[in-house]
Amino acid sequence: MAKPYIPTRLAGAAMALVLVQGAPLQAQSYQGADAEPSGSEAEGSSAGSRGRLRIDPYIEANSIASWQISPGSDVVTYTQLAAGVDASVAGRNNGGSLSVRYERNFAHQSDAADSDTITGIARGYASIVPRVLTVEAGALASSTRVDAQGRSVINPIVDDNVSTQTYSAYAGPNLQTRMGDVDVSANYRIGYTRVDGPDFVTAAGTPADLFDESVSHSATVRAGTRPGQPLPVGLGVGAGYYQEDISNLDQRVRDAYVRGDVTVPITPTLAFVAGAGVEDVEVSSRDAVRDAEGNPIIGDNGRYITDEAGPRIIAYEASGLIWDVGVVWTPSSRTQLEAHFGHRYDSETFYGSFSWRPSSRSNLQIGVYDGIQGFGGRLNNSLAALPTDFDVTRDPVTGELTGCVSTLDGSGCLDGLLGSLRSSVFRGRGVVASYSRQIGRMTAGIGAGYDRRKFIGAPGTVLELADGLVDESYYVTAGLSGPVGQRGNFSVNSYANWFNSGSAGVGDVSAIGGSASYSEQVFRNLSARAAVAISMLDSDIAPDNFTTASALLGLRYDF
Repeated sequence: MAKPYIPTRLAGAAMALVLVQGAPLQAQSYQGADAEPSGSEAEGSSAGSRGRLRIDPYIEANSIASWQISPGSDVVTYTQLAAGVDASVAGRNNGGSLSVRYERNFAHQSDAADSDTITGIARGYASIVPRVLTVEAGALASSTRVDAQGRSVINPIVDDNVSTQTYSAYAGPNLQTRMGDVDVSANYRIGYTRVDGPDFVTAAGTPADLFDESVSHSATVRAGTRPGQPLPVGLGVGAGYYQEDISNLDQRVRDAYVRGDVTVPITPTLAFVAGAGVEDVEVSSRDAVRDAEGNPIIGDNGRYITDEAGPRIIAYEASGLIWDVGVVWTPSSRTQLEAHFGHRYDSETFYGSFSWRPSSRSNLQIGVYDGIQGFGGRLNNSLAALPTDFDVTRDPVTGELTGCVSTLDGSGCLDGLLGSLRSSVFRGRGVVASYSRQIGRMTAGIGAGYDRRKFIGAPGTVLELADGLVDESYYVTAGLSGPVGQRGNFSVNSYANWFNSGSAGVGDVSAIGGSASYSEQVFRNLSARAAVAISMLDSDIAPDNFTTASALLGLRYDF
């Protein structure tokens, strides 16, 4: 009897789950008998990293000066006290990274307000049954500067009174096992997201369309065979369900599908994949409570009051056949390409990814996505896509996250999703890319992306005003850091965001900024710090640019 054909160069190619921005679409695994463990379990399994644990708590005392260059000219000074911890663990059955920081800013001027902020990001996993059952989780706390149209940019200045706090977390189990020739996988994830910020009411007397909070659920299950085990092609069948409930006007997204797929080996490094099935998608909401004249009523929090007794109104629905075709190319264990084209949401869809790790010192990641979700579900998906081994990049003056993490293993950016905080459900399409490299003792990284959101609103409700609007955002962030001599360290970071609003008369907004910092160890774990930063916010509807410069001098003690 002839030996079954098992592609060796494609063994271990990770196609167990393709996450897009709606319900996850499962694709056929293309793995040989010698495949490595996939998913989170493989992330911490290298021999060099087993058992590695790092915990770095610290405290800081800083003096900050913030100069508003335009419009006008004003200088505000602060004393900042901060405490935080950076930690990571990498083992055979667990792994993760964490960076959390709390800071309190005391204003020296009577007309400036004190403030406190918690920022951080975490992502990790733990094995319940090694190589079979794992639990993963992630969380984010971040600040953004937002206006009444929901447009936002990262790195708000210290005394910014229109900044928002975004909190998001998710958790869930992943199951991966094998029953004879059949691979079985399943996962469930629950997520929560909340945005706390100013209660905007526009000049026209209407509230801003700012996201409040949401709860999301995602579940998938799949069973399939690999090419050559036992058939020449791989076959699979799977199902998935996604639901997100948004507090703003009781919006709800539901997406359920069942599909089958096939993997056809073309060469030892190339495979053709195809899948088809049925899907049912529904977006709905309620209207706001209205007064006797039919005007919507605004609550104390600056948002519309939901009419809980009113009927649920369908904003969007699509059901029927879905399909996609694509290729998987894995010329080596360091390079993988997936490209998919198909039909979903009653229109064409594209999604895919490319990863290239030419050496242990550099990594390139590119992702293309398409899906229907709310802001909270989108943020949960982006957190889940982060690697579990990373170093956080922070603004040296504000201490805020810059939108990307420094990593040599996996995507390191949150794909520009903080560029818009509208509450409405949207179809999001875009591309995100990140590249990181170790240059000698230094670490460099760059992230860039494009995000397009077409919003969905139910007819006859206040959300109808947002229906069909398209917001587009572009972003670039880059950084370089490393040691100087035996006792010093430096860091240089920059960012640029461009936001094009679909709302009439709103105009576009752009934000550009940069920072540089230097620290020198003065005694054991005590170091002196200095940093400067400049940022510019430019809006089409504002007569002047909003430009600020900041400087910091301080001390840091690492325990």
